[in-house]
This record gives sequence, structure tokens and C-alpha cells, in this order.
Amino acid sequence: MRILFVFSLISLFIISACSQDKKYASVKLKTREDSVSYYLGLTYGNGIKQAKIDSIFNSDAFMKGVKQSTKGDTLPVSVFVIQTYLNQYFSELQTNQQKAKFKDYIAQNKAFLESNAKKDSVKTTASGLQYQILREGSGNKPVMNDRIKVHYEGRLIDGTVFDSSYKRNEPAVFTVGQVIPGWNEAMQLMSVGSKWRVVIPENLAYGSQAPQGSLIKPFSTLIFDVELLEINPKEEPETGR
Repeated sequence: MRILFVFSLISLFIISACSQDKKYASVKLKTREDSVSYYLGLTYGNGIKQAKIDSIFNSDAFMKGVKQSTKGDTLPVSVFVIQTYLNQYFSELQTNQQKAKFKDYIAQNKAFLESNAKKDSVKTTASGLQYQILREGSGNKPVMNDRIKVHYEGRLIDGTVFDSSYKRNEPAVFTVGQVIPGWNEAMQLMSVGSKWRVVIPENLAYGSQAPQGSLIKPFSTLIFDVELLEINPKEEPETGR
């Protein structure tokens, strides 16, 4: 999760005046300042509820923070510490919520990996990357920061093709080290001229953050048939994986 995630949470806090709940009707708002205070409370309370953290929210600790932040010229802890802590917390919260939502899909992918690893022709690296050599090449192996040209087809465990340079009839060009970890690892193991079937667990792919507009779901295992065609090809526009 990006460091500025917490600021995106603030957008959840915006509400309209017409959304006031009847249970607040007894609050006495004698001045404009009272109204401002009340609306701030409604705004942040609504945001907390929408963020689904109301069940663990400690109003006493919240008010302690409010009171301390309004006294003196400095905060009791640095803004950096606050942002780092909140970003880490909400990142973990979002991941756990995603895991709960996709628990059946996660189990299916785990079962696929366990079954695939038992095949005699499949090798598994220390990271959990699985690969099967369909054709062994005799060329050099790329290293980090090499530009490479490849042909590939990417599938999900149910066979859904989500990307294919073959269908575009155009090989992909990218730099090793600037794509998903599973690709970076696999490319440095292959020799030019090789064709491998590479199975990438979700933690070496996109994890809980599936690419927008893609058929790839959160926590997807990715299967690639990859041909390594060339290292450091002549200048061509890069694509990504």
C-alpha cells in the first residue's frame, strides 16, 4: 500500500448535512462553533464506519489525540510516525478484508500450486516459483537490468487467458527488475532460446492488489508460457508484465 493511502481514507469522511441520524437530535447546538464541532464529529464518525473500523474504534483514545493535538505548537509524535503507523495498519486491514472476501479462491490457488509441484517435470525454487522446461535454449541468461524480448501467454488456474503477446503477434520488451518478482526471478534462470511454463504464486505476482481493468483477480496464481527470444535487443518501446 502506498504511503499516501491514509489520505485516500479521508475522502470517505465527507458526508452531506441531510445524512444526520435522529439519535443526534438531542445535541444542543447553541453557536456556529458548536455546529462546526458537531459536524466534524459526524464527518469523522461516518468515515470510521464506512472504513469498517467502528467495531475496534476507541473514542476515548480518539478524543485524547484530538485534545493533545490542539494544545501547544507541536504534536506529541511526529507526522511521519503517525502516517507510517496508520498506513501500515490500514494496509494490513485492507489485505485481511480481501483475504476474507477471496478465501475460497485463495484455497483453490493453494491447492493448484500443491498439485502442480508434485509433477515430475516441475521444479520449485526457494521462493515458491514453479517452472517446467518445455524447450531448453543454449544462449546466455539475462541478469538484472538487462532488456529482454519475450513471447508469452498468461493464464489463470482455470485457463482464462488474461494477456498474450502471441495474440498481438508482437513480442514484449521489458527490463529485468522492473516487472513482478516472479518474472524477474524466472527470466534470470532462463537461457535465450528457452521456452518455459512458469507458475507464479500470488505473493510473487500482484497479491491482493489486482491490476485495474485486468481479468486477474486478487490473490491469483499466474501461469505463463514464456519464450526468451533475445537479450538487449535493438531499441524498441518497452511493454510491462
